Amino acid sequence: MALSDLTLADCRAYRPELAEPEDLDAFWARTLGDDGAGPAAYEPVDTGLTQVRTFSVTVPGYGGEPVHGWLHLPTDVAGPLPCVVEYLGYGRGRGLPHEKLFWAAAGFAHLVMDTRGQGWSAAAGSTADPHPQPGGAVPGFLTRGVTDPDDFYYRRLVTDAVRFARAARDHPAVDADRVAVTGVSQGGGLALEVAALFPGVAAAMPDVPFLCDFRRGVQVALRGPYGEIAEYLKLHRDRVGQVFRTLSYFDAAVLASRATAPALFSIAMLDQVCPPSTCFAAYHRYGGEKELRVYEFNDHEGGEAAHQLEQLTWLHKVFGRR
Repeated sequence: MALSDLTLADCRAYRPELAEPEDLDAFWARTLGDDGAGPAAYEPVDTGLTQVRTFSVTVPGYGGEPVHGWLHLPTDVAGPLPCVVEYLGYGRGRGLPHEKLFWAAAGFAHLVMDTRGQGWSAAAGSTADPHPQPGGAVPGFLTRGVTDPDDFYYRRLVTDAVRFARAARDHPAVDADRVAVTGVSQGGGLALEVAALFPGVAAAMPDVPFLCDFRRGVQVALRGPYGEIAEYLKLHRDRVGQVFRTLSYFDAAVLASRATAPALFSIAMLDQVCPPSTCFAAYHRYGGEKELRVYEFNDHEGGEAAHQLEQLTWLHKVFGRR
């Protein structure tokens, strides 16, 4: 595997001028202000495990539509607990209730958000996206409604993600002042966007984040979802400006400047799905205190389990070891 993007030195210097819509803040205030959401619901799940209690979660997401997830709580740690809210990679759903136990084993509450309409790869999903798709969308999610920010799929998904972070703060077992957001790839991009849009977040851990510096991602990525946009524009040649204008409302590198919580980023230099330069664009623009772990010889898997230990050590530093 060879380097397919900028060198590490060039990535450290890469600070692109990114288009920012004049009404960006008004757009998100309007989107997130249209709450229509009641409280989250939690149903106990019998997993057969003794050290972690698990609940099936339903949170009213965009338009009040039900979004599912899992909440894991350690059985032997007194609350209120710090909480990690996790968003999932492209194509993944919440999976089975016992699949993600690391954070609960470490003494944290752990809230996992299902991804509406996704869940066809690696882990099944259970949340529908009950919105008609405009004609001409490429299979996948990046071109669903991409000609209008109001109709774009990620308007719904980012709203869901903000609502999950809010639900975590509202749970009686959670310390509302110690809620972190994290995720890999698409989940990392969502974590960045929630950190920017929801001031209740106390820490962010974006891992090889997707949804950053869209135009460069489309031009440079050798595989993965950014190619959906290129496929769409190969046919709809007259919509290039319109499409990238819509994407600018959802660019995590654009929104990152509005985040203030401490953050720990990971970037993989051989990443062919989320090119490292796009991740560095978000890192450089991030508005809060930040740290970075670079994996020079990894592709989109990034640091995997080794990086999870980095995250745990870092969160203990940010939140205080209990």
